[in-house]
Amino acid sequence: MQSSLETIGTIGRKMTITIPSERLEDKVVERLKSVTHNARLPGFRPGKAPRKLIDAKYGPQVVSEVAEQLINEGYREAVTENKIIPAGSPRIEAKKIERGSDLEFVAEFDVFPEILKTSLEGETITNPVCSIGDDNIQNTIDSLRQRQVKWEETEDASADGDKVTIDFVGKIDGEVFEGGEATDFDLVLGSGSMLPDFEAALFGVKKDDVKTVDVDFPDDYPGEVVAGKTSSFNITVKSINHPILPPLDDEFVKSLGVAAGTPEALDAEVRKNLERELNDRIRMNVKTQVMDKMAELNPIDVPQQMVEEELTRMVEQTTAQYQQQGMKDVPIDKEQLRPQATRRVALGLIMSEVIQGNEIKLDEDKLRARVDEMSTGYEKPEEFVQWHYADRSRLASMEALVLEDQVVQFLVGSATSEDKEVDFKEFTSSQA
Repeated sequence: MQSSLETIGTIGRKMTITIPSERLEDKVVERLKSVTHNARLPGFRPGKAPRKLIDAKYGPQVVSEVAEQLINEGYREAVTENKIIPAGSPRIEAKKIERGSDLEFVAEFDVFPEILKTSLEGETITNPVCSIGDDNIQNTIDSLRQRQVKWEETEDASADGDKVTIDFVGKIDGEVFEGGEATDFDLVLGSGSMLPDFEAALFGVKKDDVKTVDVDFPDDYPGEVVAGKTSSFNITVKSINHPILPPLDDEFVKSLGVAAGTPEALDAEVRKNLERELNDRIRMNVKTQVMDKMAELNPIDVPQQMVEEELTRMVEQTTAQYQQQGMKDVPIDKEQLRPQATRRVALGLIMSEVIQGNEIKLDEDKLRARVDEMSTGYEKPEEFVQWHYADRSRLASMEALVLEDQVVQFLVGSATSEDKEVDFKEFTSSQA
């Protein structure tokens, strides 16, 4: 057998392989002999049919089957001889399949790219440093109370936090535009859900007031009809409602699932949840920095077959998520997902090289600590832990997360770490 190898780009390979005609013929003859013993042709006892009839009836099929077998064997032999590790299955094209002629075929495939940087030596990683203050805890509790708000109609003028129910009609150049009118529309003042000019006009109004206000739409506002234009809105105030928040008492605390049922217990529970959220955000922030830097240091070409496989997985996952939300037959544009799939494959190859090159092994203690940490968000943590360890596939997904964390920690350790004070609210909001 002979083979020649051609490099195409950085990771593409084209291999031309020739298998001698004698090898093809020997295999065909051997297979036909086996067929002859069992062949049933009209007028002949099993195994007694003339060779020419056997060749005529079964020859083409046998040649095709033998050629396929030899192509697979030849490809594997050539890959081994050339010391190549293909990244996925090859695209094979046979030039000629015919008895008496050499079997020649071409195999095109990608190889794994060379990863040059497996550390962050000389790079700087910012480590967010953040403390949780009493105001953060109080803001969270206020948000929890806001979810159980009740509204009480009032004759007072509207103020920040009030719910204003209105009818409005908006016109541009004297014409009502699509989406520019509504009836019994509820707006909570200070929520920022409407354009600033519109919302500002509703502070200090009372029931039955009628107002006209000009609103400037930003140039980048979604919707070509209104973007960059000024609309005149006629607004009728239907009602003003003050918010009535639930009292911060034992009944409210218990309604949130805090068994102790005291404001002090709620403070402690909120702090614990915020600390867990903060730790997750910091971990994700550092991980993102690490991944971005490793991708920047290793601008590799990725095997397209691996990208296509990742795209298929992403489409399946997205489809499943839509179905869980009750949405079926939602069209998914694979090409929009391609950049993300390409990045995932590239980072997977880079991280794999970091793991192998630095002999990073899964730390079982860290695995258990991660499962225990995640279990604290559940009412019965021990059941959460048992649920993961009872099923190999569930534990495997957790192992992958922990091993990834270990790789990130290793890379952070190879870089220069720089602490940076951040505000809790700004940091957690920007990382959402």
